[in-house]
Amino acid sequence: MPSPTFRVGIIGTGGIAHAHAEALQSLAPRVEIAGVVDLDRDRALEFAERFGVDRVYPEAAALFASERLDLVHICTPPQTHTPLAVQAMRAGVPSLVEKPTALNLGEVDELAVVQAETGVPVLTVFQHRFGAAARHLKALARAGELGRPLVATCETLWYRPDEYFDVPWRGRWDVEGGGPTMGHGIHQFDLLFDIFGRWSRVSAFAARQLRPTDTEDVSMALVCFENDALATVVNSLVSPHETSRLRFDFEYASVEVQHLYGYTSEDWTFTPAPGHEHLASRWAEGLDSGSKSGHLDQLRAIFDALDAGQAPGVDLTEARHTLEFAAATYASAFRGTTIDAGELAGEDPFVRSMSGGAVPWAPVKEVLV
Repeated sequence: MPSPTFRVGIIGTGGIAHAHAEALQSLAPRVEIAGVVDLDRDRALEFAERFGVDRVYPEAAALFASERLDLVHICTPPQTHTPLAVQAMRAGVPSLVEKPTALNLGEVDELAVVQAETGVPVLTVFQHRFGAAARHLKALARAGELGRPLVATCETLWYRPDEYFDVPWRGRWDVEGGGPTMGHGIHQFDLLFDIFGRWSRVSAFAARQLRPTDTEDVSMALVCFENDALATVVNSLVSPHETSRLRFDFEYASVEVQHLYGYTSEDWTFTPAPGHEHLASRWAEGLDSGSKSGHLDQLRAIFDALDAGQAPGVDLTEARHTLEFAAATYASAFRGTTIDAGELAGEDPFVRSMSGGAVPWAPVKEVLV
């Protein structure tokens, strides 16, 4: 028997929503886009026509009132993620939220409270976890076949011109949450944590080198893990030669991927340590020549989990761990001290805002609300 059709909605029909819709179309007839929402009706109508969606709504409440949904995709600017996810939970609809899940840790904790009350999950888009090579690497690492995780490098070296920030919500703490640490490099260091495990301490720097933003355009961090592994994480929007690079050095092998906005299995290299050459065949046998890592991989995994009655990823606990690293990077950079996992809690300013009201280049001290 064929799998039942999942009915989904999309809130926000800007650029990233197209990636969602294209992936959903690839999963048809298993998945149907039941309706879309956008404040800009003309944009919503154009989007609906392109992707064959029959119903357009002016607001999320109308979508939830009119449609039976199995999942709603939240593809709006970051400042709206939390209120829309809460609205979805109250309507009994699981949500898949574009990164970052929320503007700050306080908002993530608010989501967790509502999730506990309603039993309705909030998921986050971290699609690079779900590419074939990353899943294979994680399986080998978890099985202990590669030995201890030792050293990693994680680089998101991208380029965004000044004009990129003409969009009103970009480059602002109160609307986007942060710079490349929050909005760009987060995909790479999320994959780092998925492979190497939970981080424990961070020592970081952040700077505004060139761009006309309130936020940083570069950050660098030294990271310790609970398993005693060490890593460097670099996030940049001022690097003309763009690349995304992750290197994992285990006791018995080095594994590296270099790509830009998505990888294939061919983008990975595997180097066994002397005496462990047999691992090269173990690595090769688990790969395929599949498509570029992207939303399709994560969406397929989500619907597979729902079909099997399992909890899909990436759940709120995992997303918070990744977002906490971003907060710790900013707190360490702006306070000039090392930050431990779990240290940012309660009324700490970096729980309520990624800037912590402590941005050294800010013209006046920020007022947190």
